[in-house]
Amino acid sequence: METSAKRGSLAALLCSLFIGACAPSVPATVSLRVKGNAPDASVTIDDMYIGALAFVAKRGVALPPGKHRITVEKPGFFPWDKLVEAREGDPPIHLDVGLVKIPD
Repeated sequence: METSAKRGSLAALLCSLFIGACAPSVPATVSLRVKGNAPDASVTIDDMYIGALAFVAKRGVALPPGKHRITVEKPGFFPWDKLVEAREGDPPIHLDVGLVKIPD
């Protein structure tokens, strides 16, 4: 009985190691941190709405590797736009957005 139990334990261990090795790897991301002077401004990344600036500032965004266009807009202000490149292993990207009011 002991040999059978040992074989079962060994088989379970080998199976878990094999499955773990074959599991898809999680893609590396780079943390994007944005703050600014208009918490209710809209943040888009690569033309995809992410949320209000206050929300994005609090939570951050995980960017996959590659080039990304970050846009922050609010009615009555000039849009703010920046192209960033995220590379695997990079430290967090910090952006400080200063929206400028459109003169009357």
